[in-house]
Amino acid sequence: MTGIVALSIFTIAIGLIASEKVHKVKVVLVAAGLMVVLGIIPGSEVFFSEHEGIDWNVIFLLFGMMIIVGIIKQTGLFDFLAIWAAKKSEGRPYKLMVMLMGLTAIASPFLDNVTTIMLVAPVTVVVCDRLRIPAQPYLIAEILASNIGGAATLIGDPPNIIIGSRAGLTFNDFLVHMAPIVVIIFVVFVLLTRVMFRKSFEYHPEHVAAVMALNEKKAITDRKLLVRSLVVLGFVIAGFSLHSVFHVEPSIVALVGAGVMLLVSRTDVNDVLAEVEWPTLVFFMGLFAMVAGLVHTGVIATIGEWISATFADDTFAAASVLLWGSAVFGAFFDNIPYVATVAPIVEQMVAATPGDGEMLWWAFALGADFGGNGTAIAASANVVAIGIAARTGHRISFWQFTKYGLLVTLMTTAMAWAYVWLRYFVLA
Repeated sequence: MTGIVALSIFTIAIGLIASEKVHKVKVVLVAAGLMVVLGIIPGSEVFFSEHEGIDWNVIFLLFGMMIIVGIIKQTGLFDFLAIWAAKKSEGRPYKLMVMLMGLTAIASPFLDNVTTIMLVAPVTVVVCDRLRIPAQPYLIAEILASNIGGAATLIGDPPNIIIGSRAGLTFNDFLVHMAPIVVIIFVVFVLLTRVMFRKSFEYHPEHVAAVMALNEKKAITDRKLLVRSLVVLGFVIAGFSLHSVFHVEPSIVALVGAGVMLLVSRTDVNDVLAEVEWPTLVFFMGLFAMVAGLVHTGVIATIGEWISATFADDTFAAASVLLWGSAVFGAFFDNIPYVATVAPIVEQMVAATPGDGEMLWWAFALGADFGGNGTAIAASANVVAIGIAARTGHRISFWQFTKYGLLVTLMTTAMAWAYVWLRYFVLA
């Protein structure tokens, strides 16, 4: 009974978020409160359970990076990069989009897609404002590119970190198994964006000429702070990359980096905290609590166990269901808590699979990562970028993102399914 109530609350909340009639932060806070008040989840577990509550690693990773980005913003670096990108693309809309998507996709596997979006999105907003063009299509394309590119490595997408830890898979394992299909999919995606956003491309010669006349070097307002900030950012990135070596959570790396950044910048703490996307952080906390209700009542586990029992004797069917199922569920449940919940079930399926069942992990990872593009709330990068867009006056609605996200999710999941079939069953 509690499972039905939890699922009903979750479904109604998602419906309200999609309708945008009530602010999403209000929705998740009320829904999370109902989960606790009705006894669906114990209040203590919401705050202290690693798998059935708020994922503080994600919250503090975002918080730390928001502080770092807020300080870097004060140096004028984003203005510099925006002018540089505009001049290199000559203001041509599609060329500019390809440049920004390429930068995002290349950086995401090594910075993680959330960090990349937090660095690239402000640049995108500035360049679009200077060219007097809508930023929404470019931000949406970057979000989709970040989720595709981040799938290539262990540290590129938070779900991969969870899967790697549970399955004992290394950074190189992800490169060998995930990177090939990610590269192919990204190339197809770049071509697809030419069609998807064709009605949004605007070219204004007078504004382009004004930007081409600017000197990007003059955009840097504090060179000393820029050097210090980039050094600290470099150490933070190195910390992310060495996560599997030193076993230090990315959230700790981000928090330490934020603290050091505050020390070396000597900026006013209140000014920096004003740059933090507090509504985004609160939304994530509420969303995690909502998902915790489904986890605690066994709704997700029941579905996973049914899949495990039904397809135990057919490895390809199991891989297919994991891939497509993860893409669907990951699109609506946020792929981080979804992966944390289902990973133990996949581990049981792998152990019960005759021979080498490792391909089930790759099917699971591909589905969860690409499912992150499905809706506006499907992945951390989506929520963060949409928060930045709203704050800068370029609001992206739930359906504005989702209509593109669902199309890309369908395309990438189908290509990933063909890849799994070909690599692990035909050519194995």
